Amino acid sequence: MEYVLVLAVGVAAGMLSGIIGTGSSMMLMPVLVIFFGPQQAVPIMAIGAIMGNLGKIAAWWREIDWRACGAYCLTAVPGAALGVHTLLALPARAVEIALGVFFVAMIPTRRWLARRSVKFSLLHLALIGGPVGFLTGIVVSTGPITVPVFTSYGLERGAFLATEAAGSLAVYGTKIAAFKEFGALPAGVVFQGLIAGAALMTGSFFAKSIVVRMAPSTFKLLVDGLMLSSGLSLLWAAAGQ
Repeated sequence: MEYVLVLAVGVAAGMLSGIIGTGSSMMLMPVLVIFFGPQQAVPIMAIGAIMGNLGKIAAWWREIDWRACGAYCLTAVPGAALGVHTLLALPARAVEIALGVFFVAMIPTRRWLARRSVKFSLLHLALIGGPVGFLTGIVVSTGPITVPVFTSYGLERGAFLATEAAGSLAVYGTKIAAFKEFGALPAGVVFQGLIAGAALMTGSFFAKSIVVRMAPSTFKLLVDGLMLSSGLSLLWAAAGQ
């Protein structure tokens, strides 16, 4: 039954991520933590995120801004490797608490970034990539931050979805390589990650047809609602240990 639930939530999470560019980790991660534990859930989600981002890239391939993607990945990739090393040194309960606090804290942070309509350059993307990559290595996903970062660069809809997905693909690929190097990627985790990834990829393809209909106000409410519910559920799980 746990795999059926992961598949069901994964498809819904993939659709949401395919519409607003983020949300799959926030929606699926609490389920993975409950079934597999916080430290095992992180590499599972990393594998799933790779497949989910591949789905978005395939759907919007022609609209990727490779310059923006390259500038971001230049520092985000090494940052992610360092973040994984930090994650594996932390106790499981601390990881759970960190995930919950991070998601809840991103609600005011995202709104603060959104209020400052600053036009980002390639240099800004490179400067932001390092710390965001490091955080992604620890807390699974920083989509609530990368959404305003890439949109502030001027990307919208398909171009935003594809470019953010391409950058995230490089970061999550680095995480997988780091997990394997540190012996945190056994066969069972890979299998569970492939199940989650198949669901996310399926959902991302379903989302393409409704991307252009999403109102900005609906987008903001969806992101905030996901961060709040996911953060509180993880904190509740940590409190119960």
